[in-house]
Amino acid sequence: MIPSDAKRKYDQDGFVVVSNFLDRDSMHALTANLDRYIRDVVPHLPAGDAFFQDRSKPETLKQLQHMGQDPFFDEYRRNERWNQLAELLIGEPVEAQAPEWFNKPPGTEHPTPPHQDNYYFCLRPANVATLWLALDTVDEENGCLRYAVGSHRCGIRPHASTKVLGFSQGIADYGPDDLDKEQTVLLNPGDLVAHHGETIHRAEPNRTTSRQRRAFAMVFRGASCQRDEVAYSRYADAVRQQHEALATETS
Repeated sequence: MIPSDAKRKYDQDGFVVVSNFLDRDSMHALTANLDRYIRDVVPHLPAGDAFFQDRSKPETLKQLQHMGQDPFFDEYRRNERWNQLAELLIGEPVEAQAPEWFNKPPGTEHPTPPHQDNYYFCLRPANVATLWLALDTVDEENGCLRYAVGSHRCGIRPHASTKVLGFSQGIADYGPDDLDKEQTVLLNPGDLVAHHGETIHRAEPNRTTSRQRRAFAMVFRGASCQRDEVAYSRYADAVRQQHEALATETS
């Protein structure tokens, strides 16, 4: 069940947790298709659609983008339960972007820098939300999400280039005051956290030796959103420069 106060918590804190968002059968259908996609599709994808900590080691797969090219995941964008929650939180009709998959493989140093999703999206107004579903137990040891409570009400912060593939930009001046506002979100498989596009969040590396930290996510934008093309062009250029720099370092 979606909590009756989900919209209030989302508006107040910039995020809300929905426990047991998917039932067992729904989780099974989703995870079976994720396994299929990783097994059959990922080996043939270009580098920009599948990010690895080390491309020579398939077990270090850490992020998948543009999954809407697959018929199952293209249709999944229209899943009624996901769309109903997104529309409730955003407050207007919504459209889902292509699904994404994230992991923090064990034994890899892969922190997620503090950032705001809408710095990447460049949408005005910022009526955009990310719905993030845990596929594994997510806790402080394997890299749970950490949110700066209420930060979505303070606008976009300055970002700068990072060396984290998949998160090209991170908040440049994140400091002690931000850390004091953080709240960790611990999730079980099937639990979901939804956050506003301008809520600051980050995650520590997975410090376990054997546990995955996998998640499936979709971004929903409200019907009123328009992309700031000038800002997006600057962001896209920064991503290109980051990828070129990382390719040089690893070549």
